[in-house]
Amino acid sequence: MNVVEPVAIDRPACLNCGTTLVGEFCHGCGQKSRVRRTLRSLGHDLVQSIFNFEGKFFRTLPMLAWRPGELTRRYIDGERARFLSPLTTFLFSVFLLATVLGNLPGKSLLDGLAQGLSNTAPKFAQAAGEVDRKLVAAAADQKRLAAAGRPTAVADKRIADLESEKLALAAVRSDRPTEVLAGTTVKSSIPGFDERWKRAKQNPDLLLYKIKESAYATSWLLVPMSLPFLWLLFPFSRRWRMYDHAIFTIYSLSFMSLLVIVLAVVAQLPLGAGWVAIPALAVPPIHLFRHLRGAYALRKRSALWRTILLLCVAALVLLFWVILLMLVGAA
Repeated sequence: MNVVEPVAIDRPACLNCGTTLVGEFCHGCGQKSRVRRTLRSLGHDLVQSIFNFEGKFFRTLPMLAWRPGELTRRYIDGERARFLSPLTTFLFSVFLLATVLGNLPGKSLLDGLAQGLSNTAPKFAQAAGEVDRKLVAAAADQKRLAAAGRPTAVADKRIADLESEKLALAAVRSDRPTEVLAGTTVKSSIPGFDERWKRAKQNPDLLLYKIKESAYATSWLLVPMSLPFLWLLFPFSRRWRMYDHAIFTIYSLSFMSLLVIVLAVVAQLPLGAGWVAIPALAVPPIHLFRHLRGAYALRKRSALWRTILLLCVAALVLLFWVILLMLVGAA
């Protein structure tokens, strides 16, 4: 009986990883089995890359804005090929934020927020007059203490604080945010920081520039700074892992960055600068509520109290981050 031996079929190997090819694509790395070295193929790859990114982009961004909880939940549950990854979205939003804020002419977002808040606050003349009255009273106390031979350190500090407040009011009213930095008094227990901050305030434009550059470079620190607090909202939960919290945080920060971009553009409009404060204060809590409720499958009441706590946590994290920026800016 003749035994027919199987004939060995020589299959080509992947040019990228060396895996034996079975079909049109390598099952090891995903590269195509046929690699063409023509200008036409180069253009085809470029067009394919652009439209592939755009497809994910236009699927991710609308959901990030209107259905953030569903986007986070679907990505965590395994739908990775349909959407931009959280890190890609975050890096894209931060890069776009730096580009937009660095090239917009006219009024900046900070100016717009200042003007918007000033329109909703009491009249600046009344506020400045109140500060002037407090200054007169503090100066009288200072003279009285000096005449009695008593220490005037408390009165001196009170006068310095009121003068800083008056300078800040004038700066916001005249749309000069750098003067707010110039008039800011910082007292800390960090060795040498007060002196460095005093020198940095002599050039507020450079100080503001260094703070802005540091903000772009250190924005990723907001993720690890937020994770422990977010975990405390679901203590000892086996359903939600730290990975879930990380995806939630990154997508949320991406949306906030994109929101700042939109507000910065709106602030350039003739009537936009005075209105940016309203969405700046209203949109973040609404978005966080919807994001929490959808991502963690929460009921309204449960999502509401967690949203309130998360807003407090966000304020605390932002405070720590701003302190870090001030340390870097004064260095």
